[in-house]
Amino acid sequence: MDFIIFIVAMGVLIWGADVLINQSERIALEFKIPEFIIGATLIALGTSLPEMAASIAASYNGSPEIAVANVIGSNILNITLVLATVFLIAKQINPNRDFFSKDSTWALIPVFVFILMSIDGVISRFDAMLLLLLMGAYLMFLLNDARSMLEDEIEAEESEPFSWSTIAPMLLLGLILVIVGAHFTIESASSIAKSFGISEWVIGIIMISLGTSLPELTVSVTAALKGKVDMAIGNIIGSNMANTTVVLGAAALVQPITFNPTSYIFDIATMLVATLILVFITANKLYSKPAGISLIIILGLFLNNTLQQM
Repeated sequence: MDFIIFIVAMGVLIWGADVLINQSERIALEFKIPEFIIGATLIALGTSLPEMAASIAASYNGSPEIAVANVIGSNILNITLVLATVFLIAKQINPNRDFFSKDSTWALIPVFVFILMSIDGVISRFDAMLLLLLMGAYLMFLLNDARSMLEDEIEAEESEPFSWSTIAPMLLLGLILVIVGAHFTIESASSIAKSFGISEWVIGIIMISLGTSLPELTVSVTAALKGKVDMAIGNIIGSNMANTTVVLGAAALVQPITFNPTSYIFDIATMLVATLILVFITANKLYSKPAGISLIIILGLFLNNTLQQM
């Protein structure tokens, strides 16, 4: 029964996130926000809502390891699964944006900050405020950068007239679905872990992080197929930034997160290595299928190590 609840709850969680993403994109398009900014802010934050809801619920329910594992697992999967898939399916990848000079630092900073904060085994409320402040700095950078980008980069894609009376209720519906779905996802996942003697960390880093990464996968693949590579890559970088700052920060604000980082060195190291590879790819503009295969290899090593812990 727990498996059925888990699957249904994940479906509700992802459906709610999809509703929020679609409405956020309509708002962004209406106000002519550049394509990359849409991907790195509204859509990135929207696709990170499942992670946020799941991690907050885990922290509130006294399962801190699930909260941290969800963030680490989602960051790894966003790069090794989502970005790899984009590279493998896109016919041609020629992004307009120089991701190395403008965005690679923002991919690395939160990872290093997280590692420093986790040394003492506690992500405190003070740490949480610093993480949220870091996300604020990133948003300020993007907004300042957007002023130098052409607004006509946005194409008129909407056929429906823009109306707050239609969008506002849909935003509320999406939010409710995300909150309800997250609650039952965590409850059922914890029950599954206990019944099979599996650690909450493994449940969080595989089952929950894979499920909550589906919105990023869907959005990025769809954007890549439509030739919107900047939006696809922006979504991945922005989502990882949001995961490490907003998701973890919000969860720690609810209740300080305590865990033993030395027990999960491989997973933390994999997140760091995956992020460094992302920087290397952007630095050398290796947006290609071989790069995608390299990321899949990292994913295989990560999954193999995790499954051995079960």
